[in-house]
Amino acid sequence: MYKTKKIVLSFCLISVSLAVSAQNKKLHNGIVYPEQWPPRYEEPAVAQDMPVPYLKEKPAVIPVNLGRQLFVDNFLIAETDLQPIYHTPNFYPQNPVLEPDKEWENTTEGAPYAAPFSDGIWYDEEDGRFKMWYLAGAGSIHKQDKQTFYTGYAESEDGKHWVKPKLDIYNQTNIVDTCNRDAATIWLDKLEKDPAKRYKMFNVERRPTDRRWQFILKYSADGIHWSNGVAQSGDLYDRSSAFYNPFRGVWALSMRYSTSVSSRSRSYLENVDPEVAVSMAHRIRKGVPDKNMCFWFTPSDKEPRHPQFPEVDPGIYNFDAIAYESIMLGLYSVWQGPENNVCAKLGIQKKNEIFLGYSRDGFHFSRPSFRPFMAVNETEGAWNWGNMQSVNGVPLVVGDSLYFYSSGRRLNNIMWDSYTSTGLATLRRDGFVSMQAGKTEGYLVTEKLTFDGKYLFVNADVHNKKGVLAVEVLDENGNPIPGYTKKECVAWKKVNSTKQAVIWKDAKDLSALSGKTIRLKFYVTNGDLYSFWISPWETGESRGYTAGGGPGLSPEGIDKPVAEFNLQMQQNSD
Repeated sequence: MYKTKKIVLSFCLISVSLAVSAQNKKLHNGIVYPEQWPPRYEEPAVAQDMPVPYLKEKPAVIPVNLGRQLFVDNFLIAETDLQPIYHTPNFYPQNPVLEPDKEWENTTEGAPYAAPFSDGIWYDEEDGRFKMWYLAGAGSIHKQDKQTFYTGYAESEDGKHWVKPKLDIYNQTNIVDTCNRDAATIWLDKLEKDPAKRYKMFNVERRPTDRRWQFILKYSADGIHWSNGVAQSGDLYDRSSAFYNPFRGVWALSMRYSTSVSSRSRSYLENVDPEVAVSMAHRIRKGVPDKNMCFWFTPSDKEPRHPQFPEVDPGIYNFDAIAYESIMLGLYSVWQGPENNVCAKLGIQKKNEIFLGYSRDGFHFSRPSFRPFMAVNETEGAWNWGNMQSVNGVPLVVGDSLYFYSSGRRLNNIMWDSYTSTGLATLRRDGFVSMQAGKTEGYLVTEKLTFDGKYLFVNADVHNKKGVLAVEVLDENGNPIPGYTKKECVAWKKVNSTKQAVIWKDAKDLSALSGKTIRLKFYVTNGDLYSFWISPWETGESRGYTAGGGPGLSPEGIDKPVAEFNLQMQQNSD
């Protein structure tokens, strides 16, 4: 149980005090981060977990004003006898949803590629379309290497059936950027005030003079017509990417970095200005401190190993992140081997699988489970036999489901490291971790909370026979508050809902307790509790971030009534 589990961390923190001072800043969830940020950690000599200080020293009181509150770690939990269950999405039966079926998607050797290499899949609420940017084989332009790539674009009405439109960029194809590239990050910035910068591309391009990799930042108003580069980095290693942390208002660069543990570790850099962030990025020279960049993390010692190559030490091939509700969701592409020369000799794909981590400050990520979130399928003909890669923008919120996309590579006779396509997997909304009860009633008591909302909503499944959920509100000392007791709660029975209000017989909402310190006590029988939140609206919007967006959601990327957004836009135009 969360109550009894303790994790011992051996990282050594350098020159960083976690003590509260006047200069320290407080996040939306009460976490105080130090004046020196990002924190500086010594590079470990062995693989180990990243430290997560806020799980060891929690805020005395946790505000829950922003977003759905997920039980992905023990941050919200003071006491429970419920069992945490870690869920994985279901792959769409008709995968892949995008395949390399155009001649201009082949390399010079004829190897087909049509899948994001981080890149991006987003829902644009302003256009009402799903949009995808992906890595495509560039043999039609860049013939100097066996493997060269540029950027393709596709659209969809439902996220399952994709089309490649004819565009005016390159020969009436769907190619939108012709630069020779490795990874890329395409970010639909729904908070950007300048329409010309609404789409941002962090492209890892070959530098023509010496063919080294570097970030080139570009802007676009429509995601199709891109500006020339507006900022460039120094030398980088391949498979670097970027993300935005809205909780702190910074752009972060996630870069490949070599340590004694693994050549596939990560370094970190952040800045409020994406152009400045890109301009400061470069390879780190060992033994020389850098004011802006720092070591981030290595693989964990808990990474699963390739069953056929157990001697290979796993590495972090890539790491992407995005804000979802009240947390940052981290997507790890974990490499398990074998090395490229072995793959080429055996005619197989290297094994990369996608794992999840969760952060409440955007830097420290906990990984409560090391079960693959999206795993390879090593059967003949499978689109994801190996080398799965994460995608920026996911998850997308589609009704009661989350859409996760990934790239995968199938076995082929053209070139071992080729034939990429794109697949879809779906998960219940908030469905990463549930707190589960069996036939005997279980409970969960939160830490001390404050809120400024009015209506309590819960995501839970108690639809099975004798399934029940009730909620009791406690004062800060743990005593039931009259009017909000378990006995007075209108219990859920045989209900399965990702968004349903909780009420009490004589108290339809929590307005009388707004601003006070409380705890919530959940009682569950035969069911799963996924999340809770306290909304200012009777319709139940959470004010949290909607990740890659979705149909019917606010174009701001924040879960609030669309009518309110429309009114705001009308007032701004008047």
